[in-house]
Amino acid sequence: MKIDLNSDMGEGFGPYKLCDDEALMGVVSSANVACGFHAGDPETMVRMVRFAKAHGVGVGAHPGLADRLGFGRREFPVEADDMKQQVLYQLGALAAIARGEGVALSHISFHAAMGNMISRDPALSELVMRAVKSVDPDLIVFSMPDTEVERAAISVGLKTLTLFLADRAYDARGQLVSRKLPNSVIKDEVKVRARVRQFIEKGTVTTIEGETLPVRARSILVHSDTPGSLELARIVRSEVESAGGSIAPAREVLG
Repeated sequence: MKIDLNSDMGEGFGPYKLCDDEALMGVVSSANVACGFHAGDPETMVRMVRFAKAHGVGVGAHPGLADRLGFGRREFPVEADDMKQQVLYQLGALAAIARGEGVALSHISFHAAMGNMISRDPALSELVMRAVKSVDPDLIVFSMPDTEVERAAISVGLKTLTLFLADRAYDARGQLVSRKLPNSVIKDEVKVRARVRQFIEKGTVTTIEGETLPVRARSILVHSDTPGSLELARIVRSEVESAGGSIAPAREVLG
């Protein structure tokens, strides 16, 4: 079975970096590139595109709210049309930079608060998905399973790829546990290996409460800002491959 391994990349700014993006690009198969609002800048964006091109990694837009101080993780009121324009602005910026490097975008993956706000609002999800399709009807939409984003993307005719988060705890509702709570971010090698193996072999995840939930996904996300993200991505890849799977970009997975 082919599995995509994706990570949010280029989430620094100027001389500031969160991780070794170039090394991480040699492990993942899809890169979600920050587009300049919550993180990123033109120089960082083009560097990510060049890294991805060199490693055969799929390039996707990773738009977020304009909140560098809060790293795009704080929610605040945004009118629906403003949200649409923020997505289009960031998607267009990365698409132009990628095109200048001879690379076509493969997907879009929303960051943190922006993704949460769009995912729980059916009308907003449809508005944004129609906007995304107007830019590129071939883009793949990355999302958690059974969200309004996934439903809206499918309804407007966009392809979707659902995610399993190897480094984040799930609750009994299948939602991610808040980063403010203990044990919400998983960095222990043994635990990560067990979670990935369980996902690959059984299609389930054990929640923070100890319950077993089904997980419908074909892509595994590793956050680049998780401490030790490079080694974490290597662990995930090795577990997928040792279980008989193979790592491939999103377009090949959906192929």
